[in-house]
Amino acid sequence: MGRALKRLGCREVVLIGGEAYLRDDIYAVVEALAQMEMRVVMQTGGRGLNRERARALRESGLSSLGVSVDGTALVHDKLRGNLGSYRAAMTALAVAAEAGLIIAANTQVNRLNHLLLWETYRPLREIGIQSWQVQLTVPMGRAADRPEWLLEPWMVPEVIETLAAIQLAAYRDARSEVPFNLIAGNNLGYYGPHEAVLRSLPGSGQVEHWGGCKAGINVIGIESDGTIKGCPSLPTAPYTGGNVRDVGLDDIWAHAEALRFTRERDVDELWGFCRSCYYAEECKAGCSWMTHCAMGRRGNNPFCYHRVKELEKRGIREKLIPLGRAPDLPYDFARFELVEEPIERGL
Repeated sequence: MGRALKRLGCREVVLIGGEAYLRDDIYAVVEALAQMEMRVVMQTGGRGLNRERARALRESGLSSLGVSVDGTALVHDKLRGNLGSYRAAMTALAVAAEAGLIIAANTQVNRLNHLLLWETYRPLREIGIQSWQVQLTVPMGRAADRPEWLLEPWMVPEVIETLAAIQLAAYRDARSEVPFNLIAGNNLGYYGPHEAVLRSLPGSGQVEHWGGCKAGINVIGIESDGTIKGCPSLPTAPYTGGNVRDVGLDDIWAHAEALRFTRERDVDELWGFCRSCYYAEECKAGCSWMTHCAMGRRGNNPFCYHRVKELEKRGIREKLIPLGRAPDLPYDFARFELVEEPIERGL
């Protein structure tokens, strides 16, 4: 598998969960990938990462460790369904830093924590993370059956504005010698006044903006059983391109329709507001993971800063109505109906 990734030009491999560090052969896997001159990083919840494992991972060639921290302690533990998860996550960051690993964090934003972003950020910054990826909670897995956790589309602008303020504050903080970058996840945006702040590397001099879903373009997902998807986040059933136990990775990458959709798509796939949007050609309805899991298919994304603000000018906003429960399958997702309602001024 590593050799096939190398042939495709892969430069970075992210090992994600379950908890990858619990594999008996994890150190051999990391070492083999690192020896192929690929940057190897790991994303974890951190519950079982101790000093010995962190040190062994670093010695094997791991470059960076990212830990999921989904709010303050009470909120994080509720979202994760395990008391003590927050403490374990912060401990994992501490022992990883002690072992010499670059440390990072990622956070999913939802109704439980969207007003606690500063409180989430401060202890992460204090512990020395160098990057913080923030994304919206998607109706997949446990969240698929808890619509009350999900942000309504009209709540998104406040989240983006707060994150932009955090990014700028961190950039101005001359007291810290540790670099920091807040990274807007692929399902967070798009095209508002804060787009460049959240997508550009501070101090780089380059202005970046959302350029469309990159699944099957510069990213690939490999599940534990060998299933191949264009992105590890995508739901499995509609996006399986094949299995490396049956077909070579090179062949799946080149020919599987489930991986080629981003390379061949155009605006004809879009529907609803996104079809007539000014940014349709460039954006193509944002993150495919978010749109498919919320709306049942790609092409219309209500979780968009620009869209919310445009609808606001017309005095309306959108909300999601659940249409049923998720089917209890791996990477399952719920489905919602999108309805419009008048904005009550003063809310």
